Amino acid sequence: MSEQANVNEHVDEENEHGQPIDEDSDELDQEDFGPFTLSTPGDWTAKRLGDIKRLITRGKQPTYADEGVPVINQECIYWDGWHFENLRYLDQDVAEDWKDKYFPQKGDVILNSTGQGTLGRAQVYPDGERRAIDSHVTLLRTDDKLSPHFHRYFLESHLGQALLYSMCVNGSTGQIELSKTRLDLLPVPLPPLEEQRKIASVLYTVDRAIQKTDEIIEQLNCVKTGVVQTVFRRGTKSHDTFQTTGSGEYPDQWNLVKFENLIEDTRYGTDNKSNTDKDGYPTFRIPNIVEKRITTDDLKHTPLTHDELERLRLKEGDILVIRTNGNPNYVGRCATFSNKEEPFVFASYLIRLRVDESRVRPAFIREFLNSQRGRSEMSGWVRSSAGNYNLSVGAIERFNVPVPPLDEQDKIVERINDVERSIRVNERDRDRLQRLKQGLMQDLLSGEVRTHDTDIEIVDEVLQHG
Repeated sequence: MSEQANVNEHVDEENEHGQPIDEDSDELDQEDFGPFTLSTPGDWTAKRLGDIKRLITRGKQPTYADEGVPVINQECIYWDGWHFENLRYLDQDVAEDWKDKYFPQKGDVILNSTGQGTLGRAQVYPDGERRAIDSHVTLLRTDDKLSPHFHRYFLESHLGQALLYSMCVNGSTGQIELSKTRLDLLPVPLPPLEEQRKIASVLYTVDRAIQKTDEIIEQLNCVKTGVVQTVFRRGTKSHDTFQTTGSGEYPDQWNLVKFENLIEDTRYGTDNKSNTDKDGYPTFRIPNIVEKRITTDDLKHTPLTHDELERLRLKEGDILVIRTNGNPNYVGRCATFSNKEEPFVFASYLIRLRVDESRVRPAFIREFLNSQRGRSEMSGWVRSSAGNYNLSVGAIERFNVPVPPLDEQDKIVERINDVERSIRVNERDRDRLQRLKQGLMQDLLSGEVRTHDTDIEIVDEVLQHG
């Protein structure tokens, strides 16, 4: 059975009641843990972690070496899985003197122990490989009453994170760390072990579906990179002959044109002070240029005279280019404007390009400027000053742009759009799965929705880890 099929069999995100498993849950009991209470169904129990632990230990701070025994650090542990590509190393001879408790066993829960936003990320140790843990990582090993995968998902849940941060953390913001002593006091719900495994299996299956969707998105992004490179170098038609310039190869049938000969108008945006009171006209700024799109999120407004509005008002097909930023990777990024009912203008950190559409499509210019080929052409014109990187109108006008016939420009844009549509579809699927997972964790880990009388296959990974 595929993991996606397993998700669809056991959870139905779209049912009208919003209940993905069995709604027939028992009435919840309140279990007291000092100032905290944990709500559990009648046949669940709850224990403090210290009552069911076999080992809770922080790692040891190593003197890192270029090779030797791998050392797990906080960059190895994310909610989306293990990132062993971030392992560091401890000299083999030094590692011989380290105690066994610093080397995880298969099925241990490994938890990040320091730093706001980092602290609390957890994964189940997946194998028997000999790796050490450093002093910013905590190892949790419990008895057979607690499934490691169930425990790890409880720690990821809103309740688990809230309890962890409220009960087990020392220090001030940014310098916080887990207290091993307080971890002993952390309450953990204990459904019957079979039910723990069913819950963990459902969540694990959704996680695997998310990971597979992420892999598809990553592959599609690689495809997109290849498509963009190809269409701006070889075109979309069967071209036989090519010419080479300083910025790359392109078909002989294309024209290499100075950008100034393709532009009808270039203009810097307004430097009038914008506001959040909606006084004036909606104004696009750098944060509104996102992944080749212009967003209307967090819009500010700017008062303008009638003449200023006439000069700065955007029209369908106008291209907005980021002209200055502290990060050189942002300079030159651009997006095309689609017609809106109300007048929109733009701020001084942006440049408006209005092209001659009888010669070039705005969408083609947008794709070119955002491509590796366009970025390469642009790089020689970006200047650094006082910690910022800047691109002027005069520099843009000097760009060399390879210009295909209009019908081929359309095909180039469409080919890129096809790949991007596939990426967006998969991103929506991933977002849907992530929302589903959050809802399932809320329902299943609290006992509000039960799996005890539901036929759920326990996945091998959950069963192997206890």
